[in-house]
Amino acid sequence: MTSWANLGLDLHLDLRGRSGVRAALTAALREDVRSGRLPPGVLLPPSRTLAADLGVARNTVADAYAELVAEGWLTARQGSGTRVAARAAAVTIGRPTRPTPPPRPVHNLMPGSPDAASFPRGAWLASTRRSLTEAPSDAFGPGDPRGRPELRKALADYLSRARGVRADPDRIVVCAGTAHAVSLLGSVLGGPIAVESYGLHVHRDLLATAGVRTVPVPVDEDGARVAALASATVAGALLTPAHQFPIGGPLHPERRAAVVDWARDTGAILLEDDYDGEFRYDRQPVGAMQDLDPERVAYLGSVSKSLSPALRLGWMVLPDGLVDPVLTAKGIWERWVSVPDQLTLADFVTRGGYDRQIRLMRSRYRRRRDHLVAALAERVPHVRVSGIAAGLHAVVEVPPGDERRVLAAAADEGLALGALSVFRHPDSTDTWREGVVVGYGAPPEHAFAGALDALCRVLMR
Repeated sequence: MTSWANLGLDLHLDLRGRSGVRAALTAALREDVRSGRLPPGVLLPPSRTLAADLGVARNTVADAYAELVAEGWLTARQGSGTRVAARAAAVTIGRPTRPTPPPRPVHNLMPGSPDAASFPRGAWLASTRRSLTEAPSDAFGPGDPRGRPELRKALADYLSRARGVRADPDRIVVCAGTAHAVSLLGSVLGGPIAVESYGLHVHRDLLATAGVRTVPVPVDEDGARVAALASATVAGALLTPAHQFPIGGPLHPERRAAVVDWARDTGAILLEDDYDGEFRYDRQPVGAMQDLDPERVAYLGSVSKSLSPALRLGWMVLPDGLVDPVLTAKGIWERWVSVPDQLTLADFVTRGGYDRQIRLMRSRYRRRRDHLVAALAERVPHVRVSGIAAGLHAVVEVPPGDERRVLAAAADEGLALGALSVFRHPDSTDTWREGVVVGYGAPPEHAFAGALDALCRVLMR
């Protein structure tokens, strides 16, 4: 026979707050059976053992067992000990009910995510092994809020070569992604902050949480209409110059120069969100705006689109006067980004793995966008795809009044799409646009054709 001791089980009973030892023990056992903490069939300790554990008389335990047997909570048979009765089911009365989560979509065309199946696992694992083998011992001590020097040096070299950023490692601060960077800079700059009238609502929400008011700047096919900043009193402006999100146009060269001049004249800081700057398909990617004036532009980037948002790795290339305030806001210790991940990314970038992944995914996403545009032109000619050939998303404009209908039809098809209206600033005076934001990066290769067919069916309804 298996004994309680051999099972290696312990029984914690709370006898506090009840009068009388036997009554307290009986009530505690009854409650544990009722709640399911002691499930049906479980073998209870012998009365002698439990009495010794609790520091009570053996007869007290035996009497409590006998009462619960009589009530039907326990069973006792010669030779098999005392067990929780098989019919003693847990009662869930009073437990909060949680809503059933919505079913996962059959096809995911939500914007903002790369193809997770294309993450370079083998190359990343090789970089992890190398970087951890070669890492100095101090890498595994308290972190540096600036980030590991190996990564800051690798990023400075890469960003200078690939994005035209004037990047000194001492001006780079590693962070947990662009959202983290926006939150930190918002807390440092105060406010208000100008943002594009159509833009990522997550960034607006983060600034609002930090107590920073946002002021919308109108956008058109040439990006933000920066002339509107002349009448705004703001501490900075958050822009997406390479590929306006979500409308899709690049910031016109004359507007680039004008907004930098505005920042110089007013002392404001420009926050350049280069969220998918490497993914331009119709021409060589346009260099970063930061090169026009590194003392007025804070350059923000991450691996969320190029590798995976799961890594939570990003960076800021800061004007010299912002480095110390941002580090103060970030905190003394590095609490956000895993040092092994930083070391791995440094190796991955330095050895060319990052460039190879960018080239591979640039080719794949260009092919997907071409298929999307061609399929819509052939099968749904009444809709229009706006924006340049770049990035991981496209805006499909629909006739006035159709956005809700399209989203409802998409839900029927199990198709997840982004609503263009979600990205509109609540204080915007721009002309209302209707459409859906199609993220063609998220589906794995084998599923993209099916997702595209579902999108065409939805838009043809």
